[in-house]
Amino acid sequence: MPKSLRLAIVAAIGAGLLGYAAVRAGGDGGGRPQAQARAPDTLAQARAKGEIRVGYANEAPFAYMDSRGNQVTGESVEIARVVLRRLGIRHVQAVLTEFGSLIPGLNAGRFDIIAAGMYVTPDRCRQVAFSDPTYGVGAAFLVPAHNPRNLHGYEDLARQADARLGIVVGAIEGDYAAAVGIPADRMVIFPDAVSALAGVQVGRADAYAATALTINHLLGKLPPDGGLETAQPFSDPVIDGKPVRGYGAYAFRKDDQALVDAFNAELKRFIGTPEHRRLVAPFGFTEKELPRGMTAARLCAGQ
Repeated sequence: MPKSLRLAIVAAIGAGLLGYAAVRAGGDGGGRPQAQARAPDTLAQARAKGEIRVGYANEAPFAYMDSRGNQVTGESVEIARVVLRRLGIRHVQAVLTEFGSLIPGLNAGRFDIIAAGMYVTPDRCRQVAFSDPTYGVGAAFLVPAHNPRNLHGYEDLARQADARLGIVVGAIEGDYAAAVGIPADRMVIFPDAVSALAGVQVGRADAYAATALTINHLLGKLPPDGGLETAQPFSDPVIDGKPVRGYGAYAFRKDDQALVDAFNAELKRFIGTPEHRRLVAPFGFTEKELPRGMTAARLCAGQ
């Protein structure tokens, strides 16, 4: 048998097998397609169990382990507990994850909600679904005492060719730095806020960039002679012609829309109430950090 004929027969048999497999996958041969797999209803499952998993990145004051109480706490975690109780879910299981691994971990099913004060950005909106924000805040630098390099904003650091900026892996501050012209080789990446603080203390970085709330909380844990301070005054980076302000929210998998909608509905009823303000005050949140009508839809659209 000629080789070309043998190849044609093999190809025909392969095509027939593929066609048969396609028929089997699409139905029973009688024109009735099989039911398509449905995404799990995370809200229904969590209500049935009375439990849900949240991912956090150990960044105070948003979500962190309180060694005194031996439990995870913070603005994001405590608000989540209130909202989830209203949804019939009483127990929150916290899963510690590096900040840069939160979105991959969520989408891989390691946990069901990101409760880490994560800023809503258009890029992140392409990967996950966000609730409306729970707070809005400006940026800050943690610097050595007396601010020897006179760093009062991202632009100051960009102008000093040998100055190094500490940022947490995956944090929005890396985007801010790149937008104002700080090259990647002058960004020192740390796994978490505590490591970044230590990096400034030992001179690995000349400043650590984070939210003003994060910097204030870190300084509150240091002794008076801790050798660090917040850069004062401080100017938020100007990107696309306007100073940036970060808005933090909860993140969910995109196919968990029922959970997103239910969570968001309760969140809207809670944010700004006296109960909410009392709950977050111990973490340094005041009336000036309220989101004031900002929505996830606007933030995802880059507004």
